[in-house]
Amino acid sequence: MQHAPAGAGSQRVREPAPRVRAAPPGRRHTLAGAARHRTRQGARGPSPARGLTLASLVTLGVLAAGAAPRAQDGVITRTEALALAYPDARVTRDRIILTSEQMVAVAALARVGMQGRIFPRYVAREDGVVVGRAYIDTHIAKTERQSLLISLEPDGRVKRVDVTVFFEPAQYMAPSAWLRQFDGQVLHEELAVRRGIRPIAGASFTGRAISNAVRRVLALDQVLEGRTSGDRAP
Repeated sequence: MQHAPAGAGSQRVREPAPRVRAAPPGRRHTLAGAARHRTRQGARGPSPARGLTLASLVTLGVLAAGAAPRAQDGVITRTEALALAYPDARVTRDRIILTSEQMVAVAALARVGMQGRIFPRYVAREDGVVVGRAYIDTHIAKTERQSLLISLEPDGRVKRVDVTVFFEPAQYMAPSAWLRQFDGQVLHEELAVRRGIRPIAGASFTGRAISNAVRRVLALDQVLEGRTSGDRAP
């Protein structure tokens, strides 16, 4: 029903009722019976078959969500990575903010681009003696962010490399076995993908990003510890 706007001279307009075609005489009882059947069925609730189907769909949805791959599979926390690198040590955290001169020195040693001047650093000690240093290097792998915890021995060699953040698709993440190539490495000419480091099949950009990060951290540690590029661990 529609109403005209209120006011002087307003009129109420009644629309004609829609025409309804009556069912043929032979079907009236059938239709009425079907309506009563639906009413009784609705009062009892959904049929067991329908309820089972809905429950099955919910279950399948939960299982599918749990089975879906996550982009962070294989990533470990900084705490876990530090525990693997220095299991018996007391670890303290500080933050390195490089000067302009230090930035230039690190870039010259690493021979790769710098991703910033701030590096979180962890120093591991046992009985007051430094047993290692670890640095966080955050960078873009291809289009998304990746963070590595690069743990070093006291003499500056790589102890291990762990991925702590990875926002690229999971299939582009570096396998743990591939990361072990860096164990024991020092900064040298062959520390690069397709030289002393084999590439990652189907994810060459990830390999280059990690190799560059390791070179950056090794150069950073050399500058901070006052070692020259020729001071290689035996």
